[in-house]
Amino acid sequence: MPFRTTAKYDLVICDIDGCLSPESHAPINGPALLQIAEHNRQAIQYRDRPVVTLCSGRPIGFVECLCRLIHNTLIPCIGENGVWIWRPADNSFECEPSITEEHLEIVHEARKLLRTLYHEHGVIQQPGKSASVALYHPDTDYLRSIVSTIAEQFQKRGWPIRVSMTWLYINCDLQHVNKGTAIKRLLTETGIDPERTAGIGDTMGDRFIAEHVSWFGCPANAEKEIKNAATYVSTQQEIEGVLAILQRLSH
Repeated sequence: MPFRTTAKYDLVICDIDGCLSPESHAPINGPALLQIAEHNRQAIQYRDRPVVTLCSGRPIGFVECLCRLIHNTLIPCIGENGVWIWRPADNSFECEPSITEEHLEIVHEARKLLRTLYHEHGVIQQPGKSASVALYHPDTDYLRSIVSTIAEQFQKRGWPIRVSMTWLYINCDLQHVNKGTAIKRLLTETGIDPERTAGIGDTMGDRFIAEHVSWFGCPANAEKEIKNAATYVSTQQEIEGVLAILQRLSH
């Protein structure tokens, strides 16, 4: 049987960076995370509010860790912008089935190209990703200045890689894989109705969440463009905004 609650929504699919934690190296608000964990404990026990699961561009190991911290013991979570799903109910991982060995080889070649072009400029490739590349540099303006060049280099080689910018990273993802494709897999697997699913995000990368849920909210720090796609925008920042959204969805 699909997970059902007495609330209007059964599931909230929430981004991590800029929502549950800062995208920067600043500490995560532990007490606020504990409030979300308590929310999930009650949701699973009493079925009176939606369960919160995660959908992030972060490596799946990081997403799994936060999924455990917020006491989601039931609903799969999504990492690496749709590449991976982790199932807390049985500790299993699944890669997007449509990713082929050819796709993985293209990502490998992209890594080599990006090292050649930008390593000497201090651009770091985020560890832990298997079918995508995320680039970081302490000078965010420098990162923004190379986005179009990277996209042109990939296009010139015919590589099917989407290039986008978050607050602090450049994400290079396979074009046919995104948060939305993974959400479709998640909802099909769990049997949860998209009409009874809400989402939370803060950047344009989260438009793939917004497009696959019935209700979408943002914390106050969200980009203007994604706020325009939201049903509701909290007056509070990051995880405090998420808590305010959850309170709104639980009544």
